[in-house]
Amino acid sequence: MFTTLIKSSRHGLIAASLATAALTTPLGTSSVSAAETINMIAIDGYPARAMWVKEFTGFFIPRVNEELKKSGNYEINWQEAYGGQIVKPRGVLEGIKLGLGDIGIVTTIFHNSKLPSQGISAVTPFIAADARAVAKAVDEIAKEFPQMAKELDNENQVYLATGVVLDTYQMFSKTPINSLADLKGKKVAGAGYNLRYLEGIDGAAGVRGGLPNFYNMLQTGVVDAAMLWPEAAKTFKIAEVAPYMLKADLGAVNSKTVTVNKDVWKKLPDEVKSVLQKVAVEYRDHVASVAMDRAGASLEAYKKGGGTVVEMSVSDREAWAKSMPNIAADWAKKLDGAGAPGSDMLKAYSGKLKAAGFTPVRDWASEL
Repeated sequence: MFTTLIKSSRHGLIAASLATAALTTPLGTSSVSAAETINMIAIDGYPARAMWVKEFTGFFIPRVNEELKKSGNYEINWQEAYGGQIVKPRGVLEGIKLGLGDIGIVTTIFHNSKLPSQGISAVTPFIAADARAVAKAVDEIAKEFPQMAKELDNENQVYLATGVVLDTYQMFSKTPINSLADLKGKKVAGAGYNLRYLEGIDGAAGVRGGLPNFYNMLQTGVVDAAMLWPEAAKTFKIAEVAPYMLKADLGAVNSKTVTVNKDVWKKLPDEVKSVLQKVAVEYRDHVASVAMDRAGASLEAYKKGGGTVVEMSVSDREAWAKSMPNIAADWAKKLDGAGAPGSDMLKAYSGKLKAAGFTPVRDWASEL
């Protein structure tokens, strides 16, 4: 038995073993080689029931294993740690940076200062409520502009693909919200850039939170409403504490990015790297499709759980979009000032969605 060490670290995160056996027969000697085994720790701070984590376990990992079996040269021994076993939801970026995990799903909306370019869809609300289109457009931007990969490189990570897990943000509340006027004076839970959606509404205040604690924030009265999406509302039983949904179709947002620790990546065989990159794109499209497929069913489940849905009028959606400061232009100009192609990225992203057939309620890029 011969053992090859792929990486040695204080965490002992990646190792590979190569086993060979020689069989001797009267006709001669032949050898049978086993696949090289690579141990990888996959992490996320969210629980296993969160849709993207469930699909990472049920889709991403099996597909990687399937692809690697084609050559038989390598296999991965997966260790999965979710729901705070190693890191909390906000801790995935730091956890992978430090080598607490080898591969993981970074919730980018928690890291606007370190990963500013990942906010491109969050700063452009009211364009597209289609997770598949947004995921594809953002990932294409990441491939065409090196800025996203550069930001993750600074965090000791390699970018694989962007994920969009929400079909579109909606507003869930404890009391009925039937129009834009009803949002005045409300405290609304959100995460990251979507808190800025409230800046043009008199008296409305954004309260920073995360999906795992939105239920308690609503239940205890810390907030009056929360911005999230129907699948998450179903999974986290939001109807129990927020039985009213304003269907505003604020837009799909990329909030998940699959990354690999850079030190680990350097030691991986090229074949394994190629498989991870290929499957990450498949996972991107798969998760976006799951989000869209479940949107309708989740909305019905929300209603069955006691929820009431009111559709926001076209005029109110237009008024809301116009009331906001141009957070997309602010985002782009800040990146421009740091030497990154923010304005070019915004124009390219907007152009991709228009080409895909989406008409923005407000054309953020045209106001640059």
